Amino acid sequence: MSDAAVRLADVAEQAGVSEATVSRVLNGKPGVTENTRQAVLTAMDLLGYERPARARQRSAGLIGLVVPELNNPIFPAFAQHIERTLILRGYTPVLCTHSPGGATEDECISSLTDRGVAGIVFISGQHANVGGAHERYTRLLGEGVPLVLLNGCTENPPAPVFSADDGTAVELAFGHLRALGHERIGLAVGPERFVPALRKAAAFRELIGPLPGATEDADKLIVHSLFSVEGGQSAAQALLDRGCTAVICGSDLMALGVIRAARRLGWSVPGELSVVGYDDSPLMAFTDPPLTTVRQPVAALATEAVGTLLDTIAGAKPEPTEYFFEPELLMRGSTAARPG
Repeated sequence: MSDAAVRLADVAEQAGVSEATVSRVLNGKPGVTENTRQAVLTAMDLLGYERPARARQRSAGLIGLVVPELNNPIFPAFAQHIERTLILRGYTPVLCTHSPGGATEDECISSLTDRGVAGIVFISGQHANVGGAHERYTRLLGEGVPLVLLNGCTENPPAPVFSADDGTAVELAFGHLRALGHERIGLAVGPERFVPALRKAAAFRELIGPLPGATEDADKLIVHSLFSVEGGQSAAQALLDRGCTAVICGSDLMALGVIRAARRLGWSVPGELSVVGYDDSPLMAFTDPPLTTVRQPVAALATEAVGTLLDTIAGAKPEPTEYFFEPELLMRGSTAARPG
C-alpha cells in the first residue's frame, strides 16, 4: 500500500503523531518505537484502512480462545479484549464457541489442538460448572498445552483462574439499594450449577441475614434462572409476588428481562421497582432507563490472564490458584428511592 492510498493527515491526527511518523510505519522504516507503531496501526484500523503487508507482524503462534455462545454481549467484550492483547503480543487468536445444540467444549479443544495452538484461554467453561470435570484440563496440561481459566472455578483449580469478585459485586449492589431505603430486595441469578451464581447467592444470604424478618425467608428472595432476558422475566414474576421493591441481577440481560416483566405488569422502573445488573455490557448506559450495574473488570481480567498464559508458554510455572479482581458499581437511571 502506498502513502497515497492512505490519508496520512487523518491517520496522524487519530494516532497523535506526525505524518512523517505514519509514513515510516507504512514503509517499515526504523526509528519508530513499538508503542508508536501500534498507535499508528490502531489508528488505521479505526479509520478503516487495511494494514500494509510490510507492517504486519509475523505471528508468534496461535492461541485458542474458548467462550460460550456470543448472544450475551459480555462474552464478545471479553473476546475483543483478549484478542487485542494477544495481537499486541504478537500472537494470533483462534476463537471457538460452545453452546447448547452446537459444538461442545471438548470438541472446541480437539479443534484447537489439531491446529497446534500454543495455549488456550477458557471463559466461563466447564471449570465454572460444579458438575463439570477437570480431566479435560489436566489432560491438556499433561500434553504440554498451557491454559488459563476465567470466571470462577470449583475447588482445586488445575490452572490459574482469574475471576471478578462475585461477593463484592453483590455487596456493592445491596449497599446501594439499602442506602436508597429498600428493605425487600431480591436476587435473580443464573443456574445453581455455576460457581458465580452460587457465590452471589452465598453473599446475598449473609447480607440479608441481619435485616428484620429476612432470615426465615432468605431463600424465597433468591431465584435461580437462566442468564438471559427470558430468565430475568421469569425471576421477576416470582420476586414481585414476594413483595420486592428492588432486584439485584446476575447479568445485564437478566436485568433487562426484569425491567420488561415489571413494565408488562404496570410497574414503573425505577419509580416502583429498582433494578441492578451485572457486567456493564456494551450499550447498557443507553437502555431505557440507563441500567445501574456492577461492572465486571473485563480489561484487567483479560490482560492478566493473557499475560500469565504467555509467561507460561515462555517457561514460567504459575500457581494453579484463583485471583480475584474488584468490580465497580455504576449508578445510572434504573435505581431510585424505595416507593412510599
